[in-house]
Amino acid sequence: MLSVSNMAGMNQCTAVSPLMLSSGRRMWSKSARWPVFVIHTTSQLFLLVQGLGWKEEKTSAGYNLTSLFVGSEGTLGIITKATLRLYGVPEATVAAVCAFPSVQAAVDSTVQILQCGIPIARIEFLDDVMINACNKYNDLGYPVLPTLFLEFHGSENGVNEQVQQAAEITQLNGGSDFTWATDQEQRNKLWTARHNAWYAALALRPGCRGYSTDVCVPISKLPQIIVETKEDLITSRLTGPIAGHVGDGNFHCIMVLDLNDKEEVRKVKEFTDRLARRALAMNGTCTGEHGIGIGKRKLLQEEIGEVGIEAMKQIKTIFDPKNIMNPGKVV
Repeated sequence: MLSVSNMAGMNQCTAVSPLMLSSGRRMWSKSARWPVFVIHTTSQLFLLVQGLGWKEEKTSAGYNLTSLFVGSEGTLGIITKATLRLYGVPEATVAAVCAFPSVQAAVDSTVQILQCGIPIARIEFLDDVMINACNKYNDLGYPVLPTLFLEFHGSENGVNEQVQQAAEITQLNGGSDFTWATDQEQRNKLWTARHNAWYAALALRPGCRGYSTDVCVPISKLPQIIVETKEDLITSRLTGPIAGHVGDGNFHCIMVLDLNDKEEVRKVKEFTDRLARRALAMNGTCTGEHGIGIGKRKLLQEEIGEVGIEAMKQIKTIFDPKNIMNPGKVV
């Protein structure tokens, strides 16, 4: 997955690859401090942090400083080295595409597949606007409908069982028969379309710019928030294809806008704020992967409160007393 995942972004914003359902976000169950980092800070704590190199299966000794730095957006120090766990290639891999009559049906299928405990490696959602953009950009012919891209890993028998169980659920929700991608070339073509979603979205309005925002909610709330967000986009008359790693309740809106149109810029800002607050109202978070940066600082305060912000500021002061590490971001 290193070919399609940026390790710096994954470390600093707690982002994931599309395969996080099979390989996991962080392997705490196996090693309490995995991955191991070498981190440079601007304080005298560098040697302490550099010493995070546990080799035992687990530990409860002291604070988990690795977790503190993962997702810190470069505001506490610079990660200069990361030791990662690698996974073997599965015996069998099958990918499939399934179209649905509505956003509700597609996302309901996602939730039901996960709640049934079907071991699925990837499950990605693309709304009709996004699948249309991907078709045009990648010269594909998928139905212009809300769509799930799925991938199954395991033994031959295990994969067959997973596929059968997932297909039963999608069909109950009005999903189409699976379009299969079994060999490596077919799978690459399918997933390349998903990885090119950003460029496909921009191609919908040549000359315009893109702004991607994301939120994450409890998986049980995923159907509601995506349906409401889709309705909001239509009502607001904004171009914002939806895509995401919905297997963990996270999705993205790729807003395509004309920066010279002040009214459109205002509407996009208002929409993204509504989206974040919609997620917060559902006990979710204002960002699942993209991070806080500058644009979501106010939303972060709404999410964790003034006490939480003050605690983060104190941590920032300890590790970066001169405030030179990505100043003005997060807190």
